[in-house]
Amino acid sequence: MAKPTPEYFTRLAALAAIDDPAARQTKPVLEAFSGAEMATVPVGTADDLKLAVERARVAQKEWAQVRPADRAKVLSKFSELVHSRADELMDIAQAETGKARIYAQEETIDVALTARYYATNGPKMLAERKAAGMIPGATDVRVRYIPKGVVGVISPWNYPLTLAVSDAVAALVAGNAVVVKPDSNTPYCALALAELLYEAGLPRELFAVVPGPGSVVGQAIVEATDYVMFTGSSATGATLAAQAGKRLIGFSAELGGKNPLIITADADVDNAVEGAARACFSNSGQLCISIERIYVEKPIADEFSRKFAEYVENMKLSATYDLSADMGSLASAAQIETVEAHVDDAVAKGAKVLAGGRKRADLGPYFYAPTVLTDVTEEMECCRNETFGPLVSIYPVDSVEEAVERANDTEYGLNASIFAGSSALAQKIAEQIHAGTVNINEGYAAAWGSTAAPMGGMGISGVGRRHGEEGLLKYCEAQTIAAQRFIGLDGMTGVPRDLFLKVTPLAIRGLKYLPGR
Repeated sequence: MAKPTPEYFTRLAALAAIDDPAARQTKPVLEAFSGAEMATVPVGTADDLKLAVERARVAQKEWAQVRPADRAKVLSKFSELVHSRADELMDIAQAETGKARIYAQEETIDVALTARYYATNGPKMLAERKAAGMIPGATDVRVRYIPKGVVGVISPWNYPLTLAVSDAVAALVAGNAVVVKPDSNTPYCALALAELLYEAGLPRELFAVVPGPGSVVGQAIVEATDYVMFTGSSATGATLAAQAGKRLIGFSAELGGKNPLIITADADVDNAVEGAARACFSNSGQLCISIERIYVEKPIADEFSRKFAEYVENMKLSATYDLSADMGSLASAAQIETVEAHVDDAVAKGAKVLAGGRKRADLGPYFYAPTVLTDVTEEMECCRNETFGPLVSIYPVDSVEEAVERANDTEYGLNASIFAGSSALAQKIAEQIHAGTVNINEGYAAAWGSTAAPMGGMGISGVGRRHGEEGLLKYCEAQTIAAQRFIGLDGMTGVPRDLFLKVTPLAIRGLKYLPGR
């Protein structure tokens, strides 16, 4: 449990899908806890990306002929390797992002569980199936799932293990090759997982990692691959979606969020306090599905606000490679500048700080205290815009109806959370929320960790879904093969054509009496 060694970085750098990486221009990779350079990474070019895609296409043709059950065996072994090598993966995740180890552990568990889920269930989802034909008994219909080809994954810095591979494993079991452009601040997390995939038996060309700037390598991914999976901001997602649309290729994205939490007057306040802290400050608030708005009914608003602020002030922040910290560092100078700007703007315009509201330079250059605001109004930057950091605002409301209305008053629609006095009330509220996932008695993990269920956003929070059957079949083309026998729409042997054409409409209408028609 420590910062990775120079030898570890050298070993992983050699796995980048770049010819002669030692001779290339390099970029410093910083340890987020200290802000100091801990390694360099070779910088890929558009030509490197295109070459990786060409090699992937060759390998993919052979991979597509492998039985899904045999592809799944590779992912099962990969899942076990992630469990057994979890400590080194957590070390690199902490080093590159500054997150507390508890959230690095969350990533390793998620990667292993997602790989296991698709290894177990993917072959069944991909199995050829029969469908009802046009004419019962005379039309035989089969549906097959064909891999797209080469899938491009553009992954972010905030969950660089999970988001580099969790989408990729679904694409791989479906028979595709994958080319990944990791964020430039966190390339070694993707390379660490590539090493384990290769060790599990995956041909190297089927999972290629090309580090480099988004404006170069990311752009080349959209131009060269057959499907693009992106996780990042709504603005960048909209640009990539338009570019994919011009090429008429598939595109899926999990984008930004300004996620609400609703606490009803009959909720268990102490339980809501602990749940809200986890929901707001997991990964230092740098989580697309973290909570940034809390709507609490007025009868308990003062009690909740007091207890929540006290809980948050007592959270342990630390630059340590063990499980003792509640919250770690932010990932970069850019992130701390955004949080500081949002807090300063709100305070200058009249918001009240209940907890935090300050840098923690005594711990490291990118540390910022978890912050709770109240009296936040519309003209403040943090009211509607995503902060993506350890900042949350509390809004007392007169009723559940007001809470729901205000929760839905946003362009976003990624995640939401409900704490209520009864399951029935919580379920009723959840069904009124405009969000792709809604968690009850939990901030985000219940929905995210349920890999059999689809996860994604509404509004400007995303396109498509990851996880579940939807998260796999999006990487396939569905092919329908229909064989007609005995009878067709133009006639039937032995039946006069005029009689056939006269009876056909009546027969078709009568099909509604058959099951499934």
